[in-house]
Formats: sequence, structure tokens, C-alpha cells
Amino acid sequence: MKDIRSYDTFLKIEPVNKGWSSDKKYCIQTTDGKILLLRVADASLYEQKKAEFEIMKKVAALGVPMSQPIEFGTCDGGKNVYSLLSWCDGEDAMEALPRLTEAKQYELGIESGKILRTIHSIEAPKDQEEWGVRFNRKTSIKIEKYKACGIQFEGDHHILEYIENNRHLLTGRPQCYQHGDYHVGNMILSSDHKLSIIDFNRSDFGDPWEEFNRIVWCASVSPHFATGQLNGYFGGTPPIEFFKLLAFYIASNSLSSIYWAIQFGDEEVTVMKNQAKDVLGWYGDMMNVVPGWYLG
Repeated sequence: MKDIRSYDTFLKIEPVNKGWSSDKKYCIQTTDGKILLLRVADASLYEQKKAEFEIMKKVAALGVPMSQPIEFGTCDGGKNVYSLLSWCDGEDAMEALPRLTEAKQYELGIESGKILRTIHSIEAPKDQEEWGVRFNRKTSIKIEKYKACGIQFEGDHHILEYIENNRHLLTGRPQCYQHGDYHVGNMILSSDHKLSIIDFNRSDFGDPWEEFNRIVWCASVSPHFATGQLNGYFGGTPPIEFFKLLAFYIASNSLSSIYWAIQFGDEEVTVMKNQAKDVLGWYGDMMNVVPGWYLG
């Protein structure tokens, strides 16, 4: 790390072992008392990480409460690329929310929806492939991989049927910048109940409504928070067209999460199979487009 530009200000370096990212992460304490987050990746990812850092600067400029991008460059003699970010102090929202009142959970959900609306104000590049073509292709690949992975969940035919019957919903959808993994596991709640957003390393451009494909994690922790997130984003009850597409995106994710989990072992596969069971329950075997956790 000695060729990191700010290295001389590093007083303490501690590994951070949470999260699914392949980045190596460290909590840095500086000589002037600041706490920072250092992310290190292989130099082969330089262009990807540079683009990620630059777009984070655009998001931060909008006033989004988040890990602020501070410094970017190469280290370890050019073998690695690093990003230095501000540290978001607090507790994982996933752990903190259940201890709050339902009213407070809903209020924070409203705030998370408004934050996401701000993030989505960044436009996608003009040369983006048409969303319906792109995501239908992606969905077909997910179905193939799911069928080939050797692990299926009960009731999967309901999800497969819903997907095939609703592919047309993808046609003509607008695109914008996406956080890429927006849920309570990537939110920090401070001691004074302020939300901050972390882990932008899966960011992309696509249908803004697809961003809610991770809301299942929010709903599992707090239906009030998840309901608030939708109402905060839309400024009221979402349109029925949104709920139809949300069901499509969650159905698609339910398939890909199964084969994704295999690499992490049986325990993670069980987690995803249980989530698929929850999805089928929330949607009444995909007969209802408004999920059961949505409180209206």
C-alpha cells in the first residue's frame, strides 16, 4: 500500500471482511482522526473501477448520503487499483431496523425511496442497447442456467410461466444509472437514524424499476420499510404497471439466485430456496401482482 498517495496519513489499517465483493476492503484511521474505507482490486479491473469511481462522484454531487469518493489510483507497483472513500459510521440497516418502531421503519423506507429517486436522475448513455432486447436476452440466459444447475425449487413453474407471459412489459422501458444492489444490506443507519448508502460496486445502467429487484431483502426484514421505499420513490402508491414489472424482475432474480448461491455452499442455496418460497407466497403463486408484504 506504500505507493497509495495518502499512505503517509494512514495511522491504522484493519481488514473489513463483510460483503460479497471480490474487492479487498480496509478500515483506515488517519493521523488527523478521520476514518476511511479503502477498496483494493486487481489492476485488470482498472477501467471498470475508474468508471465506478467517476460515477460515484456524480452521485455524491447530487447530495446523496453515501461513502464519498476521495482518491483513486494504482498501488502495489501497478498490480492493484484502489479507491479511497469516506467511512459511513453506524450500524447495518438490516440489523438496526427490527429494533425500531414500525412507524420509524416506514419513515426510513420513505427516505430510502427518495434517495433512490435522486440516484436515478443520472441518465444512461445514449448508445445503450434497447432495454427489452437486452433484458429479455439476459432473462433467457438465466432460465437456461437455472434449468442446467441441477437445483430446483418447488413451484418454479409458476415463476417460469409468469416470465414467459410478461416479457412484453420490458419493451420501451427508459434507462438510467442504477446503484445495482439497493437494499437494507447496503445501507448504514447512524445513531441519530440517518441513512447512508454504501457498496456501489455493482452499479450499471438500466430500467429504474429493475433496481427494486432486491427489495425482497428489505421486505424480509421490514414490510413497513419496503412499503415506505416504494411510496417514497413514487410519492404515493405505485402504479399497477410498476407492480407487474416488479413481479417480473423478482421472478427472474429468484431463478438466478439459485445457481449463483451454489458457489457459496449448501447453506446459501437453502437461503435462496427459502427466498423463492417467500416470493411464491407473497405473490400467491404469481397470481397476484401486488406482493403480500406491500401494506398500501
